[in-house]
Order: sequence, then C-alpha cells, then structure tokens
Amino acid sequence: MNLNGRRRSSNVEDRRGIGGKAAGGGVIALIIGGIVYMLSGGSLTDYIGQNAGQLLQNSSPLQQTAASAADDEDLAAFSAQILAGTEDVWSEIFRRNGLTYTPPTLVLYNGSVSTACGTGTSAMGPFYCSADEKLYIDLDFFKNMRRDIGADGDFAYAYVIGHEVGHHVQHLLGTLDQTHDRMSRMSQTDANRESVRIELQADYLAGVWARYDNRMFGSLEPGDIDEALDAAIKIGDDYLQTKARGSVAPEAFTHGTSAQRRRWLKAGLDSGTLFGGDTFSIPYSSL
Repeated sequence: MNLNGRRRSSNVEDRRGIGGKAAGGGVIALIIGGIVYMLSGGSLTDYIGQNAGQLLQNSSPLQQTAASAADDEDLAAFSAQILAGTEDVWSEIFRRNGLTYTPPTLVLYNGSVSTACGTGTSAMGPFYCSADEKLYIDLDFFKNMRRDIGADGDFAYAYVIGHEVGHHVQHLLGTLDQTHDRMSRMSQTDANRESVRIELQADYLAGVWARYDNRMFGSLEPGDIDEALDAAIKIGDDYLQTKARGSVAPEAFTHGTSAQRRRWLKAGLDSGTLFGGDTFSIPYSSL
C-alpha cells in the first residue's frame, strides 16, 4: 500500500505492556554487577573477560527484542494510518447517505485486555466491542498471520482492520446489535449461522472502505488486492479447521468459508455501496 504522507489517527489507545513482565533481567543483573565490580577497584576489561560467555548469551535475545519492538512500532504506526483512512472514508460515505459517522477507538494490547464486553485475549484474534465502541488488536496477530497461515502483506493486514471497523459501521447502523439480540434467542447452530452473516457483511464493508480509500488517496498498489483476497481465503472457517484438525464441522462455522469470505470482500471492492452487502435476506446456502 502507498501510505506516504498519510496521517495517523489520534483515536488509538496503547495498552501494550500493561501488566506485562519486564524483559532482560539477566542483562540488567550483569550491568549492576559490573558497576559494583568497578566500584570495588576492579577494571571493566577484567569484568567483561570473566563474564564474556554470559554477556554473549544475553546479547542475542536483546537484539531480537529490539528488532521485535521496532517491528511492533511499525505495525502500530501502520494501524494508526489505516484507522485514519477508515475515519476519512466512512465519514464521507455516511455524509453522502445523510448520516453522521463517529469513529471507534483502536486499542493496542498484549496478551489480554479488559473491555466493556469482558476480558479479551490474543487467542480471540482482533475483535470489536460495541459496548465501548472500541476495536482491540494484539499486533502479534499480524505476525501470526504471516508465520502460521502464510497470509502476508500490508493490505492483508489493512483488511483485518477494515473488517473490524466494518463491525463498528454495523453497530452505528443498528445491524450488529439487532443481530446479537436475535442470536441470544437462538440455538447454537442457528446463532452460528447469524454470526456468519454478520461476519461476511463486515468483509463486504472492508471491501467498500478499500475501494473508497484507493479513490481518495491512491493507496492500492499492484498485488494489494490479491494479498487481501488470499488472506480472506486463509482465515475462512473451513481452511482453519482443516489446518487445525484435518476436517471441517460446518455447524461450527462462525465467520464463513474461504470462498464466502473472498466473495463478499470482492463484492465490496467491486460495488462500493454502503447498503449493497445484504447478507441477511438471502438463503444461507446462497451466501
């Protein structure tokens, strides 16, 4: 994606490191030991010579941590730019439809996080909470996409954020809350089907955002759309279930198959209309 010169959203709440463990304790102990050694009359050269093995052992993790931290900061900056793009696009689309868009807050966290919808964890993947109008992302999710399922690329990551913002759009339009209310009165199998409908519509809305973001800012580059469509395939319920256990359980689908997710994301990219992604009025088998 071409994000040169693009602004970053101020609607970002960084909770990374809250409650986390301090890293590098062994190295810190060595540094303190060196200070004590020199204050006692020893030389720094002697201290390094005596502790060379331990210093080398600890230097590699520090380098890895620094590289990981730099990667995280790049992803955080990228996420803030993508969020800003969703703010600009959805504000304009809502205005054209006689509506007012209020942006969500993006919360960055590590491991687990407290939300108005309960405690969220990294294992859940990125998620949106309508009770506090915030979307939550552990940036390690993007690294896991690349490492575990081979879904990589900046537009693939942008699609994930666009999907969660799509849930916020559904919330503002009343669709999300109405669907959750229906789901609370259904059997688990029927509720799962409603979940698939809401998730596929969020995929569609992610496509709508991407279309208009490109129109407003010229953000898409060759290969970007293929990255997102490939990611949609690799986060389909059938793909993930097959990868995890070698078989599929359609009654447990909650987000849609690879083919469905790809289809609705592409429909949003192609049409670009706010109300064109009606996943609720068609038969489930036709999704």
